Amino acid sequence: MERLKDILHFNTGYPLIFTQLNFWIFFTIVYAGYCLVYRQFTLRSAYLMLVSIFFYYKTAGLFVLILIFSTVNEYFIGHAIYVAQQPWKKKLFLIYTLTINLGILAWFKYAYFFTASYNHMFDTNYQVVNVFAQWANGFFDHDYFRIDQIILPAGISFYTFQSISYALDIYRGHIKPVNHILDFGFFVCFFPQLVAGPIVRASEFIPQIRKPYSLTNAQLGVAIYIIIKGLIKKMVIGDYIALNFIDRVMQETTHFSGFENMMAMFAYSLQVYCDFSGYTDVAIGVALLLGFQLPQNFNSPYKAKNVGEFWKRWHMTLSRFLKDYLYIPLGGNRGASVASYLCITMILIFTTLMLKIYYLIFIFLAISIVIIILSRIFPSLAKVVNTDINLFVTMVIGGLWHGASVNFVVWGGTNGFAIIANTY
Repeated sequence: MERLKDILHFNTGYPLIFTQLNFWIFFTIVYAGYCLVYRQFTLRSAYLMLVSIFFYYKTAGLFVLILIFSTVNEYFIGHAIYVAQQPWKKKLFLIYTLTINLGILAWFKYAYFFTASYNHMFDTNYQVVNVFAQWANGFFDHDYFRIDQIILPAGISFYTFQSISYALDIYRGHIKPVNHILDFGFFVCFFPQLVAGPIVRASEFIPQIRKPYSLTNAQLGVAIYIIIKGLIKKMVIGDYIALNFIDRVMQETTHFSGFENMMAMFAYSLQVYCDFSGYTDVAIGVALLLGFQLPQNFNSPYKAKNVGEFWKRWHMTLSRFLKDYLYIPLGGNRGASVASYLCITMILIFTTLMLKIYYLIFIFLAISIVIIILSRIFPSLAKVVNTDINLFVTMVIGGLWHGASVNFVVWGGTNGFAIIANTY
């Protein structure tokens, strides 16, 4: 009964994560209830949506209100985009929802990064203030929330990207909006992949919502196998090498030899893979038990022959999202757009200001002039350069998505350079 109480009440010490017994007790109860409702589509969507909202509440507490707001907002905006007759109205609704979704994501995930970067560039000392918490405290006339910190809600990047894909797919005419908000709420909140992916595109998942439940013996075997494989990756390999080797070396690097430090770095790469791919394996298996197919997210990435192939195997749903919704709209391999040049200019200015080596701007300008002249002389070069710009910008933004720090920006840019180098 004590464990059941922990499952039913929000407690930061007992989140519902795949590697803890609480989740599997929760899932057993959910699956038992699912057996009673799976034949009725609307009831099934409502049941899984409510269960998923509760799951997120157990993980993120009151941040569940952001998830609910995002779901309701995106549902009505999707319909507004679809019924709008004039192209400018469709674009206006799309800009609105992109601003809302990316604005919320930027506030919670990048407020500290932007503030710290600004302070470093201009030698200021601004502090992050949670204006929403400040407003809430004033509204309730009580200090319920801390105003000196912004806590990142779990999974906000994943469900934000899913909501964006829904609006963009409707805008492009790839799908029609769902007729019932319960179906859409189920799509956005579906608990197996809500917190850590894989990123599910609306055009792939929404058609499954109104399909009859089906689970063959072969699919049952595959689901159980994938779940066990994921748990072994995470708990037996990832957690074991982290606890017994990586953490010890990283905490006291000077107490270990150069070889041991190097091996800890390689082991950390293995740990990250086992943690992330193990989690998504479990998510895919659990979803399959409920009758829904989630996309593959990893395909033996460390077997890749080069960096470009690696990103086709690692976190495949993110790579595909960035390709379809960022790289191709920037121009892809066809050429650069105004957005491409704007993004690369902002990246170069940011680099100059962060390094505080201001003459770099003249070096970048000189290189740009040389490239423009050569592109005029050799038209084929222009296409190559523009493609490289789009690749580089995509990878920098992809790096920033992984983490809100300069390190991740550099990491994304380094991967971008490696992919570009590999194309020649």
